[in-house]
Amino acid sequence: MIGTFDLIGAALPICAGAIGTGIAMSSIGSAAMGYLAENKNATGTAMIFIALPETIVILGFVMSFLLLGAVTAATGAE
Repeated sequence: MIGTFDLIGAALPICAGAIGTGIAMSSIGSAAMGYLAENKNATGTAMIFIALPETIVILGFVMSFLLLGAVTAATGAE
């Protein structure tokens, strides 16, 4: 059976990734808007800078599923 601590351990990568992304987006978003104010043709570049930190949350989501699968396989829970 999967225990409480197993589920907390599987949830930690998503939580840490979301907190890190929020911290990164606080400075990247304002810098991208300042860059767009100076250069109107750089919309694509600004969108890439804004979307890049979101991949950290996606990787945390994948890592949580991998950890949960490993715990399930190790404990034999179904």
